[in-house]
Amino acid sequence: MRSRFRRSKARRHAATAGFSLIEMLVAVAIVGLLIGVVGPAAMRQLQSSRVTTAEAQIVQLRSALDIFLIETGRYPSEQEGLDALVDNAGNVPGWNGPYLRDGNLPVDPWGVPFIYALEDGQVRITSLGADQSPGGTGLDADVEG
Repeated sequence: MRSRFRRSKARRHAATAGFSLIEMLVAVAIVGLLIGVVGPAAMRQLQSSRVTTAEAQIVQLRSALDIFLIETGRYPSEQEGLDALVDNAGNVPGWNGPYLRDGNLPVDPWGVPFIYALEDGQVRITSLGADQSPGGTGLDADVEG
């Protein structure tokens, strides 16, 4: 009699174990709703963190340019560009680089090289932002320093 009782209890347990199709569909629907709500907010946060990263990289490049100026007495020409921070191809007197960690020139968070300009002795470093074209607004705006 005991073994019969144990078998019927085991059968009942096996029949109620796991999830029904309805329960699975409800769980999938809830996960889908969460992704729909949280996903766009996460993407906006990712884009804004790219802008912050570009700003920090520009500050790093400007610091390296200032050290270049102190050691050589001038900023790199536009022809030399930012490459002068990692390579003394122009045999610049006083060059004591590379001026960037690891000797690598960073690219902006969108994978594009920064734009270097030297106008009237003033340095301008620019990232064209997410849209990779001049101007723009919001997350597509240029990041300059």
